[in-house]
Amino acid sequence: MFFVRTASRGDLEKVRALLADAFHATYDRFYGPQKVQDLLDGWSSPAALERRLDAKGSEFLVADDGKRIGGMAYARRKDSRPETVILHQLYVHPDCHRQGIGRDIFAELETCFPGADRMELEVEPRNEQAVAFYAAHGFLPVEEIVHESGLAKGLKVLVMQKPLETF
Repeated sequence: MFFVRTASRGDLEKVRALLADAFHATYDRFYGPQKVQDLLDGWSSPAALERRLDAKGSEFLVADDGKRIGGMAYARRKDSRPETVILHQLYVHPDCHRQGIGRDIFAELETCFPGADRMELEVEPRNEQAVAFYAAHGFLPVEEIVHESGLAKGLKVLVMQKPLETF
């Protein structure tokens, strides 16, 4: 059984390995292995993961069964609108799909941001499994955009939003 908890520095190597497996399993078919590796190297470098642990207004969670990390998520309040939470990552190891890990991580995330009224995310529109997961958890599509800069330059994403109950 996996338990959701806040990530620590000691988790980062396992999180990075989980992200490598999940990214390649999910995105190689859309972007090719080299582009996926470039995204991983930029977004999930040890330094990038460590910065997330200390980011103000954020939550970095892992699902841990005492032996392995089966899932992770990172969300942060939007700088320009702190009532909005951006879900930057929610990944479950491919071997752990359909065990409720994503659901449990998401349920915990929803409680981590008192006063927030909305959660927003970007998802690859061809990733039907992820789009369906988010829709089942109350997210609605808002728009499709193409990133114009950075590592994601040229990638099309579906922006989805969900209203949150304010506490």
